[in-house]
Amino acid sequence: MEKLVERAAATRNPLVAAPALAVQFFLIPLAVVAVAVLVFLGFRSLIADERSAEGYLGEIRYGGWYRQWPAAYELSQLMSDPKVRADKTLGPELVKAFKEAKDDDPRVRRYLAFAIGRLDPPLPPEAVATLASALEEGDSETRISAMWALGSSGDESVVPRLQPLYESSDAGIRKMAVYALGALPGDAQTVTLRTALQDSAPDVRWNAAVALARHGRSEGVAVLKQMLDRAYVEQVVTREVDQAGDQDPIADVIISGLRAAATLKDTSLRPSIEGLSRGDRSLKVRQAALEALRTL
Repeated sequence: MEKLVERAAATRNPLVAAPALAVQFFLIPLAVVAVAVLVFLGFRSLIADERSAEGYLGEIRYGGWYRQWPAAYELSQLMSDPKVRADKTLGPELVKAFKEAKDDDPRVRRYLAFAIGRLDPPLPPEAVATLASALEEGDSETRISAMWALGSSGDESVVPRLQPLYESSDAGIRKMAVYALGALPGDAQTVTLRTALQDSAPDVRWNAAVALARHGRSEGVAVLKQMLDRAYVEQVVTREVDQAGDQDPIADVIISGLRAAATLKDTSLRPSIEGLSRGDRSLKVRQAALEALRTL
């Protein structure tokens, strides 16, 4: 009887049961998780698209029409990587692909223009001339992409090529012309930017005010005040807020105005900024207003 009692006690000894519990409650679940992770990584490696810029360029230049514009889009997104942007051998190849795609799907040239504009300055010598030649194309979206890229080039010499585009009847062309002129250095575009303050399209006026502020000029202060007035912006901006995608076009306009006000440091805008910092319904707007106040 004593042996049976001793044997029963031994089976209940926690030191003896610990290894079995470890296997049951720790090692087995850990193994299951490890297998699941390996399976996930295996499938991900099969579907992941980690091609290089050169790989996308190959698809753009030699791939089928159904892959060219998606490859151009992916390449334009890849340019957000500083290492890719800094590759000096990539610029000439992008320009060459842009030239070769003249008769292809217009979307190819649109995205290639974005890719060229995202290169670290200075752009390849032939890039500016190639983009400037696209300003005469019939496809307005390609022209807008080329204008954006020229504005990002930092090359003051393209200002005379962009200024006449403000005379376009297309508000989208005028809007991008004003944006690009504002992004470029120099004062030659000041008259055009002042004129754009009276444009019939609110987006164009806003771009002009922000552009002038970027150049340290206060002619657009009245327009900036409108941009800082939520009630006014809500009447003008008809695009709806996308809560799921975190897209708020009304807040975007106000934040652009706040950043321009901070750049300009005009104290007459302080009351509007203070009001936004205290009571605007958007947390992003309130944060941007507080940052602007610190700058002022």
